[in-house]
Amino acid sequence: MEETKILLSEKEIPTQWYNIQADLPKPLPATLHPITLQPCGPDDLAPIFPMALIVQEVSQERWIDIPEPVREVYKLWRPTPLYRARRWEEALDTPAHIYYKHEGVSPPGSHKPNTAVAQAFYNKEEGQTRLTTETGAGQWGSALSFACNLFDLECKVYMVRVSYDQKPFRKSMMQAWGAEIVPSPSPDTNYGRQLLAENPECTGSLGIAISEAVEDAVTHDGTKYSLGSVVNHVLMHQTVVGLEAKKQFEMAGEYPDVMIGCIGGGSNYAGFALPFVRDKIVEGRDIRFIAVEPIACPSVTKGPYAYDWGDTAKTGPVVKMHTLGHNFVPPPIHAGGLRYHGMAPIICHLYQLGIIEAVALHQNPVFAAAVSFASAEGIIPAPEPAHAIKVAMDEALKCKETGEEKVIAFNLSGHGHFDMGAYDQYFAGVLPDYEYPEAKVQEALKELPEVGD
Repeated sequence: MEETKILLSEKEIPTQWYNIQADLPKPLPATLHPITLQPCGPDDLAPIFPMALIVQEVSQERWIDIPEPVREVYKLWRPTPLYRARRWEEALDTPAHIYYKHEGVSPPGSHKPNTAVAQAFYNKEEGQTRLTTETGAGQWGSALSFACNLFDLECKVYMVRVSYDQKPFRKSMMQAWGAEIVPSPSPDTNYGRQLLAENPECTGSLGIAISEAVEDAVTHDGTKYSLGSVVNHVLMHQTVVGLEAKKQFEMAGEYPDVMIGCIGGGSNYAGFALPFVRDKIVEGRDIRFIAVEPIACPSVTKGPYAYDWGDTAKTGPVVKMHTLGHNFVPPPIHAGGLRYHGMAPIICHLYQLGIIEAVALHQNPVFAAAVSFASAEGIIPAPEPAHAIKVAMDEALKCKETGEEKVIAFNLSGHGHFDMGAYDQYFAGVLPDYEYPEAKVQEALKELPEVGD
């Protein structure tokens, strides 16, 4: 078929999420208690998550039903379109067929509401009245603010200080949906006050913001903590993206040879790729999976595969993942959603099994690729998915050299309308490239927990 935009009807929104844990060749390593370092039980997680999400976190069921109220909210923007980037293919003079799933059409402008809506629903069902969370670039904070507004929940967002300063209109978006936003580290928590006393100019990190949000949740009645990436149930909620994409590729009469996505915590790429990863594991399909991260925060490509805390204060669960160390404070690159010290255990596990690959990129070539894409397709991408765009472009140019007609697919996880300051710096030639010093990585790794086999 010759269509550029491949659409599904509302009736084709998935009715179930896909749980990759049912099909993994080896099970995931256990999640550990932050103090005892022994395997967590449901009661250990109950202070921060509702029981429905705890059950999903450890479930081995392949398919989990999506509650109808969640699907009804999904209808505000789902199903999202799958585009064939024909104009970009022509500009690159490549025989490759390039497709992208456009998650920037959601009200908050990214893939994040796919799990935010589900988490707000389950917390409301359990009787909670308030949620706390962290956010880096602001996409997750915006999504949870949107979801809490729909389900009549209060929302408190701890936004990494550098992004709080870089992206003021994300704050306005969250406030429009009724949320309270503070820069992290903040004076609102014991941990935040401690860090500010040590360094009033601290630019913050996702690990610090998580610590503050968890502290807030466990010290206020009727409050739970909500996480926008990394953990299993979040990645599972995002599989609506890949499940829709599978139907759309069937309509297009094609199947991807290469699937690409950016990784910060891992949720957007997992949601896009995991339904296809099942095809590789179960059916032996020949497909490459490429995860892309920034050189400034290279958790998978440089961090060891080890148990570590998910937050700086060591209050959250301990998981086995590629990590730069829970004390890692990344440089202030504009891809704020990719500045986490660790990575989703599922992504790391698949990387360890050799099922997915990972590469790391500098900011400037990433923005150059984003401008090339925007010039041809008209959509200005956020800095995070621009990392995937760069690798998609590289793969398409390889096809130009070899004459191969590969099908290349990437997840356009959000638009860049709140990131024009970064584009201004790029066009002015003052956008810096950061490479985190190896010595600082090694310093941060000295405090990993001592966990036996």
